[in-house]
Amino acid sequence: MSGTAKRTVLVTGSSRGLGRAIAERFGRGGHAVAVHYVSSAGAAEEVVAAVTAAGGTARAFGADVADPAQCAALVKAVTEAFGGLDVLVNNAGITKDTLALRMRDEDWQRVLDTNLSAAFYLARGALRGMMRAGFGRVVNVASVVGLRGNVGQANYVAAKAGLIGLTKALAREYAAKGVTVNAVAPGFIESDMTAALTPDVRDAYLKEIPVGRFGTPEDVAAAVAFLASDEAAYVTGQTLVVDGGMVMH
Repeated sequence: MSGTAKRTVLVTGSSRGLGRAIAERFGRGGHAVAVHYVSSAGAAEEVVAAVTAAGGTARAFGADVADPAQCAALVKAVTEAFGGLDVLVNNAGITKDTLALRMRDEDWQRVLDTNLSAAFYLARGALRGMMRAGFGRVVNVASVVGLRGNVGQANYVAAKAGLIGLTKALAREYAAKGVTVNAVAPGFIESDMTAALTPDVRDAYLKEIPVGRFGTPEDVAAAVAFLASDEAAYVTGQTLVVDGGMVMH
């Protein structure tokens, strides 16, 4: 977010992985970061320390974002702690994978609640303050599977596709108020899961990626930082695919 005023940023699911990389990226820009976690308070405090060391300020906030009341309380707590909320990054997500015929109702619902409904609840809570300020950025972390589908992930795919639709709806509703709403759709990103793949499986996946490598969390964080910046003021309702060219749409 070079050239951008110092902002207050809430990154959900930022105690590890992609969320942590996004939080640290904002920290390097000198921003104030609300590090959100569900149960890993210790890991969240480690991210707070990393963001602070990178040049930002940070505090940790716990909430189950599948619960609308806790979403409202989280937005309120962050706004009171930092004096406002300028950027919301809806990154929190879970998976409960299995084929559709084997999927339990509760596994369908929990993934939809955490990966899709939470983004709506949090955006709804944050938008009022953003409109009053005349500035706001909402960035939703979707996935390429929301564009192409995936076997064994009906719940996750439906949630991510819904997140892309939600992005477009909110973008149209609030563009005139100085608020942009965009999504990023990561492809295969280096993680504990990809590290555990056998060489043959890795090679098979890599053949689908024109640039010839898996992405890094930092690749995605850079895209999020751009969409949250002042430079992206004329970009809204878009899904920026960060996948090395695997899905071209």
